[in-house]
Amino acid sequence: MDETRPPPRSRSIYLLPNLFTTAGLFAGFYAIIAASNGDFVSAAVAVFVAGVMDGLDGKVARLTGTSSEFGVQYDSLADLVAFGVTPAMLVYFWKLQQFGRLGLMAAFLLVACGALRLARFNVQTKVISKKFFIGLPIPAQACTLATLVLFAPYIPEAWMGQPLAIGVLVLAYVLSFLMVSTIRFASFKEYGFLKAHPFSSMVTAILLFVLVASRPRALGFLLFLGYIASGVLYTLFYLSRRSSKLLRETPK
Repeated sequence: MDETRPPPRSRSIYLLPNLFTTAGLFAGFYAIIAASNGDFVSAAVAVFVAGVMDGLDGKVARLTGTSSEFGVQYDSLADLVAFGVTPAMLVYFWKLQQFGRLGLMAAFLLVACGALRLARFNVQTKVISKKFFIGLPIPAQACTLATLVLFAPYIPEAWMGQPLAIGVLVLAYVLSFLMVSTIRFASFKEYGFLKAHPFSSMVTAILLFVLVASRPRALGFLLFLGYIASGVLYTLFYLSRRSSKLLRETPK
């Protein structure tokens, strides 16, 4: 017997990441049921639960060394339901239904662009930098729409009717475009800045946690809007300036 060979892992350890994925899939399924029954707040919260499960399954797989191609594909399919179909159904029943075919196509576009975003991510995941996502991640799109539902009580009464519905319609099209765009969004998968500035990073994280925890329904939507704006501004200004600088420095 080879004593240097590590002991075989338990089957339960291999199942653990997929159980988190399944929990996220169920949360997405429950959100669809809740949205169809008009319980939009519960549906929005369920989308967040799916987001937490999606973050945990990958981390558990890496910590236990149980990553597999099956898990990757299963996670991608679950993400399409939880973060593609679910938010589309949520905003359709909430505000888009009144626009008829235009609202129906906006909801479908969220699903289609989410599927395209996941397919592109699966193809490019081994050849692109882990510092950035190319295109808005589908969980961020779903959470943006879910936080908007939770943020609605803070919107002035005068904007709650048709203006809000039009805003949701426009936002659905914008988020769909951002998912299939080449705009770069921070992935937070590499922690070079955190290691270089551990104390300031910890203080910033604590302040963000306290702010969001104090008014989660009010600040959650603003936080995701800030994340989207950061990716757009970084791509438009920093990368465009760097490209123009390289062109000027290139010898003719």
